[in-house]
Amino acid sequence: MRIYGLELLRGLTITLGHFINSYTIGFRRTFRNRMRGQVRQHPADKGVFTVQYPDERLRVPERFRVLPVLIFDGKKGEQWKQETERCTACGICAKVCPPQCIWIVQGKDPATAKPVAKASEFFIDADVCMNCGFCAEYCPFDAIKMDHNFELGAEERHVSHIFDINKLHVSTEYYAETHPKAWGEEQVRRKAEADKKAATAAAAKKEAPPA
Repeated sequence: MRIYGLELLRGLTITLGHFINSYTIGFRRTFRNRMRGQVRQHPADKGVFTVQYPDERLRVPERFRVLPVLIFDGKKGEQWKQETERCTACGICAKVCPPQCIWIVQGKDPATAKPVAKASEFFIDADVCMNCGFCAEYCPFDAIKMDHNFELGAEERHVSHIFDINKLHVSTEYYAETHPKAWGEEQVRRKAEADKKAATAAAAKKEAPPA
């Protein structure tokens, strides 16, 4: 019982120390680093400080995921076009989606009415999406990624929370800014694949018999 009492006092002392630190170390909050008006609270931080949302915002970790977005090759502010979008309407994202919140309509050639490898319609129900990231993980064309935008509140859900193809498209420049590490890894992988393909083609051309 005496040992139990000592451990109890030790625990209370630790709690008292955290209580005191919350007021003494908290005064240093005015000197904490700020980048672009954003504040990131690290587990190693001590003391009490409040993020004055929405004037201040916590920096979101790169792997933080909310709603999927569609990627098109371009710069921020540009309008997506079928020739710049990566999605081929293969439907893999819709097949692997656990809550089945993705609907895709394959596009057609206006001249011949034949199916083309592009999506004419793409819908995601934000209220059904469980933010698992399976769609982005299984997409073979790096066309769908997980975004950081979590401010999706609305007074109704039947219009605002059904994201269509126009709301979902973001540029590669935007994705490179929000996910610099993942974008860099993707570029390295794409370059390696292109180099391997070029080397294979060169080897096949070298081994081919002369005409």
